[in-house]
Amino acid sequence: MRNRTTNTPIWRSIADALRSDLAEGRYSPGDKLPTEADLAARFGVNRHTVRHGLSALVEEGLIRTRRGAGAFVAATPTDYPIGRRVRFHENLIASGRRPEKRVLQVEERVATEGEAKALDIDAGDPICAYHGLSLADGQPIAVFQSMFPQTRLPGIGPALTETSSVTEALRIAGVEDYTRASTRLTAVRATATQALHLNLREGDPLLKSSGVNVDESGRPVEYGRTWFAGDRVTLTLDS
Repeated sequence: MRNRTTNTPIWRSIADALRSDLAEGRYSPGDKLPTEADLAARFGVNRHTVRHGLSALVEEGLIRTRRGAGAFVAATPTDYPIGRRVRFHENLIASGRRPEKRVLQVEERVATEGEAKALDIDAGDPICAYHGLSLADGQPIAVFQSMFPQTRLPGIGPALTETSSVTEALRIAGVEDYTRASTRLTAVRATATQALHLNLREGDPLLKSSGVNVDESGRPVEYGRTWFAGDRVTLTLDS
């Protein structure tokens, strides 16, 4: 019998097999793939060949790798509208995602000059700073900082700690409705701390949104900065 050979590189065959696993739902967005050693044993090859196959899937945007942590299934980007009525929970529910916020820290301190200018207060006035993590379907998509004028919104700190929802905390503090007065978008690189929270590598691209929300009388009630994972969120501008 004549020996049969294949012209398909082994690394490409590995990439095809893993691509089929993803298509069949064997792994979900955010799941960690087996280690290089496990995949090498599965396909009967060395780790270098496995790494080559994984690199092909990274280039296609199907997976992402993190040094020292392994390879993870990339999530489909979440559509996130930026407009006059920015509401985290409503935005994600509208896009078919399960929203979640985790409180990292709620602190009371004095305002910097930039924060005071955004909130229309004096530098050194007391503010409440809310640091948190936003998730969609359990996948971290953004880290954020929100600053609130303490004198203007008494009780805002305990309300944020209790509810984690900015909208609900503002309601408890007496603000029934608010709208976005300004938004600024810039591209930045992830710091080590941001990368840790978002399961990224330090220096990976982030989309930074800075904005001021005002109450019905036009007074600033929140100055927020959010750093979105660049490969997990698609920001859209609502009119």
